[in-house]
Parts: sequence; structure tokens; C-alpha cells
Amino acid sequence: MTYRRIRKLIHLTCAAAFVTLPFFDLMRLDIPRARFFVAGQELWISEFGIVFLSLMSLMFLVAAVSMIYGRLYCSYACPQMIFSEASIAVEAWARRLVNRRLTAWPRGRRKAAARFLVLAMLATASVFLAFVFVAYFVAPRDLLQRLVSFDITTAAGMAGAVTTLITFVDFAFVRQRFCTTVCPYGYLQGMLADSRTLLVEYRDPAHECIECRKCVRVCEMGIDIRDSAHQIECIHCGDCIDACIDVMGRLGRDTLVHYTWGERGRTFGAAGIEPWPYRLGLRDAKRAAVLGVVLLYAIGLGVALALRHPVMVRVAPERSATTELYTTDAEGRIVNRFRMSLANRSGKPAEVVFEAEGLRGARLSRGQRPITLMPGETLQGTFDLSVPPADLAGGVKPFRLVSRTMPDGTVDAFDMTFIGPEAGRTP
Repeated sequence: MTYRRIRKLIHLTCAAAFVTLPFFDLMRLDIPRARFFVAGQELWISEFGIVFLSLMSLMFLVAAVSMIYGRLYCSYACPQMIFSEASIAVEAWARRLVNRRLTAWPRGRRKAAARFLVLAMLATASVFLAFVFVAYFVAPRDLLQRLVSFDITTAAGMAGAVTTLITFVDFAFVRQRFCTTVCPYGYLQGMLADSRTLLVEYRDPAHECIECRKCVRVCEMGIDIRDSAHQIECIHCGDCIDACIDVMGRLGRDTLVHYTWGERGRTFGAAGIEPWPYRLGLRDAKRAAVLGVVLLYAIGLGVALALRHPVMVRVAPERSATTELYTTDAEGRIVNRFRMSLANRSGKPAEVVFEAEGLRGARLSRGQRPITLMPGETLQGTFDLSVPPADLAGGVKPFRLVSRTMPDGTVDAFDMTFIGPEAGRTP
């Protein structure tokens, strides 16, 4: 299988992932609701630690992949490149269709008809792709309502309209020129690459090149790989490798263009290639450090997500300079007040029940009634905990306040102190 076919398969996979990610909340930043979705979990902006770990893990992963595999992301996974190549394919298809179906039309009219068809198709695709892109930042259902009502007055509506225009101009006129003029990744790659980074390199020590220039004609970036392996325009797509394999193979010779692990390094897939640890450059301090940081952040993110509770429960005693440490009710029971903060960060309703453990005769002002929280709902309030004076040893009594969340059965325990009158004093 040629590199071009492999790239097309990966393009389809990445395009499908790009379109589906925001609709399944696998990776999305909901700006209006101040929510961050990762791996299907809804993170609140207040959970800055997990959001930070997610972003840092992604940043160092991109750095590590760039350091080892060079610009393969540009050619194999970048949405800009994927859809730019798709627009070129659409243009070629439209030209063939018009020339085949409208043979009686003059050449100039056929060219105009093909161009009109291409622009119409790209305009439709731009609306869809802009919708997908903005869905990473606005809830898709809300965005669809704005699209149907042609909303261009709110921030989300204006963002969708501007994104549609930029997408259309990009895919209709700019295309790969974006990679060499605007995209900062190509320039960043120059700082991340080292002597072992994967390259596309031309090697002809025996001067076997027949000057067919097929490697130049197939290059969608318009470069000659024979000039240098470090051209900023080269995205390591491998089309020139396929072209050279095809031409030189007919002559019974080996290709002159290869994927190589660094300039003058071993070729990709060659016999006797270094084992994975050596290929990854773990003997190199810089690479080992970057890969170690990636692993550290990934472990931290995994642990944080595993320990995260869908319903956040926070409880603290209500004690300040303006409030009494304890009061008594009509029955003569000693009363302490506590403040609670609840947030349902899941996508389904939840119920929270509080219990007091280690405090004899304790009674909650809410009793055992569950507190119901709808998806995304937050609740702040207070509740009272009372104890009969006879069951209170006097002074300060440690106990544990337990919250149970249903239906997932999550249990949170808070070590608290109950304050009453000192021994020998009456409330």
C-alpha cells in the first residue's frame, strides 16, 4: 500500500473524529456554560486542576510527537490539510463532471460552470464545517437553533458567520498556502526537531536520478525534495516517495527518496532498525525529559479523572464573628449550623443525603429527605444539626458528616466538630 493510500485512510478517520468529537463531548470547551468536556466527562471551570492537566498533557504530547515524528501531523491529521486536499479533489471532480456532461458548451462556459459548481459545494461544506468548529465552543443543540433562525446578532451567531466566511475563503482560495504563510506549527517544528526527527530525505550517492521530476509534479506544496530535507513547506506526506518508488521500480532500482530518522540516519522500515527505546531517543536527555513530562501529566490526568466525583459536595461550619458558635432550639437541643455547596456535574439527575456519624442523638434539620439536583444545577444553602444536651459530653465533640449521592452511590466524608456549652455550664 502506498503512503498516499495510507494517508487517505487516516484522513477519513481524522475527519470523522473531528466531526464527531464535539457531539459526544469527547473534547469540547463550552464557553457560554463555562464547562470543559474531556473523555465524556463534564469539567467545570472551577476544576482548574483537571483542566490544567488536560491542556498541559495535550501540549506536551504535541511537542513529543513533533520531536519524534516531525510534521506527520500536518500531512496525516491536520483538519486544515485534510479539508484543503478535499477541496482540491472536489474541484477536479467538478471539472471532469462538467466536461463530460456539457460537451456542447464552449470551453469558457464549461470552465465557469465548473467553478460555480465548486464554489457552491464549498459554500455548503463551509457552513457545515463552521458549525462543527463552533460546536467545540457552543452546545451543538443551541448552535443548531441559532443556525436555523439565521442568528447573526448574538456572539455565537456572529462567530458562526465569521467562521463560515473564513472557512470558505480558506478552502476556495488559500488552501495549502495557509501552511506556509499563516500556520505557526511549521515554524515551531524547527525548534522541536533534532538530529533524530523523522524526515523525508532525497539520497542519491550514485547519481542515479533520471530527472523525470515526477517527485516535483506530485508535490502539492510545490517544492523539490531534492533541494533539502528541511524545507519549511515540506509536510512529510510521502507523495514524492511513492512517485520515486513507481519510476525507479520500473527500472529495477530502489527509490531515492525515503523516510529517515534524521538527516543521514537510517531509513524508516529498514532492516536492522533501532529498537523502539533507541528510536524514540530515550538516550537523549531532551527527549527523555519531554516524554517523562508527557507520562507524568497523563498519569496525573488519569488519576484526577478517576478520583473525580460527578456531584461535588462541599460542607463547612457556619462560624464567623457575627454568628453564634451554637444556639438552642425550642426543645433545648444544642444546634450548630453548617453551610453546604452542591453541584451536579453529570448529565443526569442526582440526589444527595446527609448523615451524621459519631454524634449520639444527632438530628438534621432536613431529616433524611434527599436533596434533588438536576443536571448542571448548583445549590448553596445551610442546614442545622442538633444534639440533646444529655448526649453531648460538653465542649467540642468531633464527628463525621457523610453525604451519599445517588444513583452512583458516591460517598463523601467530612471530619467536623460540634460545639456545645462547656462542661458544667447550661446552654
